[in-house]
Amino acid sequence: QVQLVESGGGLVQAGGSLRLSCAASGSFLTIKTMGWYRQAPGNQRELVATITSGGSTNYADSVKGRFAISRDNAKNTVSLQMNSLKPEDTAVYYCRADIARPVWGTTVYWGQGTQVTVSS
Repeated sequence: QVQLVESGGGLVQAGGSLRLSCAASGSFLTIKTMGWYRQAPGNQRELVATITSGGSTNYADSVKGRFAISRDNAKNTVSLQMNSLKPEDTAVYYCRADIARPVWGTTVYWGQGTQVTVSS
């Protein structure tokens, strides 16, 4: 019953910026961890950045210093500010939410993805 909806993807020139947003809706109390992953054609889906409910962040080495993840726990949203974009950042970006539930443990939910294209 949980749904994640991404927005903010698009086409940008190298060196530019984009801000992705993800809104979670459904029947849950809290989201333990939210994050962004990406997948380019022919590649595996890879971690971009994550943030816990307490605000602890984790970034892929390739985006450190360029991307910043944030969340609003009250609104159940997570954002990814992407600066100094490179053509290598071109991919479909997916929102992920990890929700802990009694008995069943942690369940992972994925958004439908939003395309980010960086031109050289």
